[in-house]
Amino acid sequence: MTKNKELAIQLIKKKINKETYLSYDEISEITGYHPKYLFKLKREILNGTISLEHGNKNRKPVNALTDEEKQKIKGLYKRSSASIRKFSKFYNKRSYSCIYNILHEDINNK
Repeated sequence: MTKNKELAIQLIKKKINKETYLSYDEISEITGYHPKYLFKLKREILNGTISLEHGNKNRKPVNALTDEEKQKIKGLYKRSSASIRKFSKFYNKRSYSCIYNILHEDINNK
């Protein structure tokens, strides 16, 4: 079932204004949201802090690699004679797949 936040907000506003007799369980079934989340939306509507956009949208992930770290990994790997798997065990700060993707992104961008 796909969730519809706009519809949930409309139905909650109608419930607040006593324009509908739907229960929160019924609104939950219609919109696909858990009743606890509907109460959270109700609180946000009453406080005037409601937003259709997710709060983390357009934010850079906390664990994202910096360009400096990517260059450091590439430089260390070029100086080593180890396989990527052994190098990733040596580096031990990032996963094998992360290091593999860093070392192969130049190949993929061509």
